[in-house]
Amino acid sequence: MANFNEAVKKTLIHEGGFVNNKFDSGGPTKYGVTQKDMPDVDISQITPEQAAAYYSEHYWKPLYAQIESQIVAEKIFDMGVLFGVGKAVKILQAVLQPAFPEVTTDGQFGPTTLNAVNQAEENSLLQGYKTALVAYTLRIVLAHPEDKVFVAGWGRRINS
Repeated sequence: MANFNEAVKKTLIHEGGFVNNKFDSGGPTKYGVTQKDMPDVDISQITPEQAAAYYSEHYWKPLYAQIESQIVAEKIFDMGVLFGVGKAVKILQAVLQPAFPEVTTDGQFGPTTLNAVNQAEENSLLQGYKTALVAYTLRIVLAHPEDKVFVAGWGRRINS
């Protein structure tokens, strides 16, 4: 079964330290947590433990712990942090749907999605998910050309 502590370690590395990129609509961030996320805290001073607690509460969904593949759980969680949980799950569901037509693309990680994830072949699921995520980043840039500065980083993270 998937372990949050293992998953969050990788996400904290991907998100990195304090950044205040003028192109990032999220504003100042540290470990990917924005100042808007923690308005009463100096975001530049948060610790990895504070960021992990935030991610546990807001991004690690209860059923993620029941995913049998740690690497799949880590990818779903990390992409939720990167693109938003609902969007990451919706993309996952679209990948699962051809083989598991009972899965709906509603962005909710419920028992039906969990069952499909656990039945899917790990490598095929991951490859299909990564491909769909890269396609999503290209759609983002088509809609928001100013975000093209992030595409290479998104691609590396998706494929890590």
